[in-house]
Amino acid sequence: MRLVVISGHSGSGKTSALNILEDVGFTCIDNLPSSLLPELINQLKVGDTELKLAVGIDARNLVGDLSKMPKILNTIENSGVEVDVIFLRAQQSDLLRRYSETRRKHPLSSGSIGLREAIDLEKKLVSPIANIANLTVDTSGLSLHQLRDLIKNTVVPNSQQYMSILFESFGFKRGMPNGSDFIFDVRCLPNPYWKMELRTQTGHDADVITFLESQVDVASMLADIIGYLTRWIPKFQSNNRSYLTISIGCTGGQHRSVYIANRLHEHFSNQHQFVQVIHKELTS
Repeated sequence: MRLVVISGHSGSGKTSALNILEDVGFTCIDNLPSSLLPELINQLKVGDTELKLAVGIDARNLVGDLSKMPKILNTIENSGVEVDVIFLRAQQSDLLRRYSETRRKHPLSSGSIGLREAIDLEKKLVSPIANIANLTVDTSGLSLHQLRDLIKNTVVPNSQQYMSILFESFGFKRGMPNGSDFIFDVRCLPNPYWKMELRTQTGHDADVITFLESQVDVASMLADIIGYLTRWIPKFQSNNRSYLTISIGCTGGQHRSVYIANRLHEHFSNQHQFVQVIHKELTS
């Protein structure tokens, strides 16, 4: 039996993640009180040992319940159930924007607690789950399509023989990404932004690619990152690691980081089965 716990900040995409898992064969339950989880697992194990269950657990639980989650999940795992915890988070600015756009009410907000205060309170309440997560996903800037691909490709493979590797580009001006295992800073490389004809393009575009591939430092940086990851990825894989997130950052997340992330994705896709790439600052 397999159990995937989806938790995180309200507005970070938990419902979308559960819908995605339901689409690929998981039985999904949202907003389950954490204290009921052990009994649910015991009942389901009797009926179907091959069941794939995804449960959404978040700050809507009874206050204090979430502090017991690490012990509860450890007991469930010791009973022979395969357990993964995926924690979705987003920057406060993104959460505020999403609630403003949807006009939904935050589950912790009230007449005396405003939206910002509710977001801060929620972070404290869900921290016990965040601390034990196998995978932390920062959904800031991700489209629903990108979130669907990310969840599907990281959760569904689930093979001890294979590790899911995510390359993500980002811009330092929006802050450091959460949940990264490695962060490579490529701001020292020549910046296409300072060429007016390239400023509005991205690392996907042929002219930007041509410019970057003409720079010796770009080739050297790419080779060094490939060499480093080629040596150390197998070490993580042999240690039964399921997920590895590698972030590439430049100033705005439009040119250099996009190009490097794409090249890393292309290179390691030839060596590993589950490799994906997302670009946090691009809309598509």
